[in-house]
Amino acid sequence: MFEPEEMKPEKPQAPNPYMIPVSIVIAGALIAGAVLYTIRSDEGAPKGQSATVAEAGDQRSAAQDLADDDPLLGNPDAPVAIVEFGDFQCPFCGQFFKTTEQEIIETYVKTGRAKFVYRDFPLTSIHEEAPKSAEASECADEQGKFWQYHDLLYTRQNELSVKNYKTWAGEIGLNTVQFDQCLNSGKFASEVQKDFQDGQAAGVRGTPGTFVNGRLVEGALPFAQFQTIIEEELRKAGQ
Repeated sequence: MFEPEEMKPEKPQAPNPYMIPVSIVIAGALIAGAVLYTIRSDEGAPKGQSATVAEAGDQRSAAQDLADDDPLLGNPDAPVAIVEFGDFQCPFCGQFFKTTEQEIIETYVKTGRAKFVYRDFPLTSIHEEAPKSAEASECADEQGKFWQYHDLLYTRQNELSVKNYKTWAGEIGLNTVQFDQCLNSGKFASEVQKDFQDGQAAGVRGTPGTFVNGRLVEGALPFAQFQTIIEEELRKAGQ
């Protein structure tokens, strides 16, 4: 569980729009089961922390509209909104993508009971490719192929680079001239920054941070734990 003393008042932000001090959840070099990269506002040695489901209450009311206008998969009118704040270079986000997310999509998104929204939360202090990879996904979204590009970024996490972002755009049939201009110009840097700031304001402390109808689930938890929360929300909606 997260310890109360970890949550201290934030210090002034550095000029980098994404940069904040971070605490990396490692706990036994992944084997011990830590599944969340965390950020923290105080400095000091990182502490191992397990992923948890946050209290609903204030989190729910603070995050109801977190879908914003970001890429959406599924039925826009689905009774359950799942909003992930992720980092394309985060290994736990990659783990979440390959396991839990796929089961959520098959079980709830494709059946019209949930919609899945992706928002950017780049942890630049530890992932130098996170901001630009997020911008690349936004450039792909501009041409209507966000989800294909999203999948490429997560399946090729060990190959992230500006050169490869441009190569991969051609692989999925994007207009590469338009894509390159978009990426080179930093056209969507402010959009990525907005996602990050919205996530912070809603209580996201690390990646992946996922909201299920406003309930924050921290970490790459197994599908069964997400399923419990999603089913609760479906029952509330009379589904």
